[in-house]
Amino acid sequence: MKYLTSKVLLGMATLSLAVAATQAQTPQTESRIKHVLLLSVDGMHAIDLENCSNGISTVNNGDPYCPNLAALSNTAVRYVAASTSKPSDSFPGLMSIMTGATPRTMGIYYDVSYDRSLDAPQVTTGNGLHSGPCTAYGEPTGTTTEYEEGIDIDQTKLNGGAPGASITDGTEKSIDTQRLVRNPANGCAPVLPWNFVRVNTIFGVIHAAGGYTAWSDKHPAYSAVQGPGGNTLDDFYSPEINSNVIGVPGYTTPLGENCANVLDPASDTTAWTNSFQNIRCYDTFKVQGILNQIDGKDHLGLSTKPVPTLFGMNFQAVSVGQKLIEKANGVKGGYTDAEGSPTPALLKEIEFADASIGKMVNELKAKGLFDSTLVIVTAKHGQSPVDSSHYVSQLINGTSPVTLLSNAGYIPYSESADNPTGIGPTEDDISLIWLKESSPVYTQAAVNILEQNTAAAGIGQIFYGNYVTLNYNEPGLGDGKDPRTPDIIVTPNIGVTYSGSKKKLAEHGGFAHDDTNVLLVVANPSITASTVHAAVETNQVAPTILKSLGLDPTLLDGVRLEGTAALPDIDYSSFTE
Repeated sequence: MKYLTSKVLLGMATLSLAVAATQAQTPQTESRIKHVLLLSVDGMHAIDLENCSNGISTVNNGDPYCPNLAALSNTAVRYVAASTSKPSDSFPGLMSIMTGATPRTMGIYYDVSYDRSLDAPQVTTGNGLHSGPCTAYGEPTGTTTEYEEGIDIDQTKLNGGAPGASITDGTEKSIDTQRLVRNPANGCAPVLPWNFVRVNTIFGVIHAAGGYTAWSDKHPAYSAVQGPGGNTLDDFYSPEINSNVIGVPGYTTPLGENCANVLDPASDTTAWTNSFQNIRCYDTFKVQGILNQIDGKDHLGLSTKPVPTLFGMNFQAVSVGQKLIEKANGVKGGYTDAEGSPTPALLKEIEFADASIGKMVNELKAKGLFDSTLVIVTAKHGQSPVDSSHYVSQLINGTSPVTLLSNAGYIPYSESADNPTGIGPTEDDISLIWLKESSPVYTQAAVNILEQNTAAAGIGQIFYGNYVTLNYNEPGLGDGKDPRTPDIIVTPNIGVTYSGSKKKLAEHGGFAHDDTNVLLVVANPSITASTVHAAVETNQVAPTILKSLGLDPTLLDGVRLEGTAALPDIDYSSFTE
């Protein structure tokens, strides 16, 4: 039996190999842009940038509170209707920016999702994805897939348990390959994060053209940004965000906080995301890594390296500020109204991210690199709802779509809500549903159950059948179907999250405006400030980066397959020397 993944991956691999073989010979337009600094302020909406740049009467006495982002916007194109990937989870959001593709093409739906053509890992992951059998070149059983902290050698450690690594130095060496799902069509080989992606990335194109590449993120698993085959990142840095919080000497946040000791020891220190203060130290590790790279060093500042052609990081502080209710002290993040007025806790996180970006810009200027650097600030995802009063923790008040279908026996066990020790279903403020059988009759029967329980499950809209295949590949196994496409996608009512947590005010992953509408700023001193109101998508960042560097955007598989255009209203000719 032939599966779409095998066909697609074979075709993509052939295309990518052909591209790689010709990239070094492909003529480039000589560009004045020699470096691109790409920053994802996870969770930050377009309205957050508007409010912090111009001020809002309800906060900070009406004064602006992100002076560095505001200054950057003075020589930038600002896109106020930018949308992330759908689903708007961190993993597809990140990979969409890096590939120029959408989930249907890159095969990325969530950091925890499902693949009908793969088998369980050899060893149970740290988050409970159970080990299981795999028969080389035999029929697959299907499995939940996990590309987050659960595949670390030791997810309690900031360095992910990488052998011999320094205290913060999480990299791809932190991955325990025995915890990776396996591919029976490839002799049950573990599917490395970069090989889980079906299309190449901007790092692959730039690296093959002789550029030096670097990226920093929140999980070693996000080394997936390398794309198929790997070996396209010269410097990858990813301290584990869901590790135990520790003091780390030698780091001071841009707000002046000393990280030598745990800033918030009264908080739950089993993850950096449990505290408004501790998350700032976590992000500071990566901020310092960027400053080291601007200075011509590796991310730890230990050895001399080229200043990267493409480099950057994600910020977690704003995302934490938007959704956390800190258990130890009851302090709430989020917003105070529907206009996006941040609470004091969220305000501090926005100020932190802004100060961090200011330090990077100042360092670029100090090193004489600012004029030759394109700075792009966007976000993998937004956060919903902005109006925190609308938040509903649905599992406290009712049930969820997967719970309903698990109880009725429709869900594979690794995805089932009835699995007491498993990793659990793929539900945040969206529900992605993979059924035991991908047939119209079976799917309709499952949908009937959901339709009969819309109020109990907070259901807003149900996508299935043609409504799914309009934007994604046809779900299923065999006959050209896609083993990764959900059979059903449920978007809940605004504010509803399929969570039982009492420490959240928001979540992301869904299709709602607050989930998907994010800031997007493309800045360089040669750019005349403008605002674009037309709808754009964050996957357009990838071809924009290549075009700005004088490289051909069609070297990206996603650009060729989906026709992704570079962002509009940028005078690319102004970058030509």
